[in-house]
Amino acid sequence: MLYQSMNTVSLFTVIMVFLLIGLVTRRNPFAPIVYLAKELLRSYKLVLLIAGMSGVLALNKYELQIEKNLHLTSDFTGFVYGLEGHFVQELQHLFYAPWLTPIIVFFYVFMLQSVLAASLGVYLMDKNRLMVYATCYAVILNYAIAIPFYLYFPVNEVWSYAPAGVRFVMLDVFPRFEQEYRALSGLNNCFPSLHTSISLTTALLALRSGNRRWMMVTAISAAVIIFGIFYLGIHWLTDMVGGTLLAILSSSLGVQLAKLTLRENEVALRVESEATPIR
Repeated sequence: MLYQSMNTVSLFTVIMVFLLIGLVTRRNPFAPIVYLAKELLRSYKLVLLIAGMSGVLALNKYELQIEKNLHLTSDFTGFVYGLEGHFVQELQHLFYAPWLTPIIVFFYVFMLQSVLAASLGVYLMDKNRLMVYATCYAVILNYAIAIPFYLYFPVNEVWSYAPAGVRFVMLDVFPRFEQEYRALSGLNNCFPSLHTSISLTTALLALRSGNRRWMMVTAISAAVIIFGIFYLGIHWLTDMVGGTLLAILSSSLGVQLAKLTLRENEVALRVESEATPIR
């Protein structure tokens, strides 16, 4: 039932977001909507950040069409295979188990975006403005850096490259994956792995946030997702390394940009307050 269509996936993802927020904060999971509205009214910079994040996500959605219009024909899959050989095949054979597959697919399909969206909710509930801004910046950086690689350094998924000898385990649980999900993720959009970078970015930011329950949730989710990209036969080890470096860069820059933005906001508010005549 969960994998019938992307509409079902989207609906269950929304449910997962509110469940995660409620379980971690132990408060009303819908409260972040009010907090977000107040923060948007308070700071036009957050409005711009949300718009920028939406824009880069839209660009990622249309990346395949852009690639088609550019008539790009490069393929670096053979190069990557030459670097690491049968690493993914050996790992898949070592760990494959029918009972494990549904768990891995659940994390791969649902947890990535659920944890990312829930991060904003958790930080809003904690009134941790730094992490709210840092998360937005980090998402923008992740996609803005990854998209040029997808256009000019295309690498096909492991299972689709015959010499790798890897099976696409995803189809065991989500048989309509190619019809329902493929439009959102091109076959040659492997390096760097955004599943690695986004899940690890949320974990690294959670580590900085001081929220221990959220640290645990994001760490477990990232570990399962990163293992899952190999188990399911999707990504190469090279993709994971690239995604890890991207996560470290994006989370670090995201925090620094958030600090700079909030510092500028505080200065602006102070100047405005001092300029307001006392009545």
